[in-house]
Amino acid sequence: MESPCILVCSIDDKTGLCFGCGRTRDEIAGWIGYTGEQRRAIMRELPARLETVERKPRRETRRTRMARERGTT
Repeated sequence: MESPCILVCSIDDKTGLCFGCGRTRDEIAGWIGYTGEQRRAIMRELPARLETVERKPRRETRRTRMARERGTT
């Protein structure tokens, strides 16, 4: 299943969005029950949402570490 999760599961208190993926708690909890089109629609919104969070993740994510180790960042 396609997912925007980058294993940085922490919610910004001001916006209610996950610092890692940009989804709300309700979207994260209901993700498995959404149709493919519903998930893609949410994923299209995520880059703009992530611009609104107060702080960026402070630790290296698993995805970033794996990319760095492959030399693709």
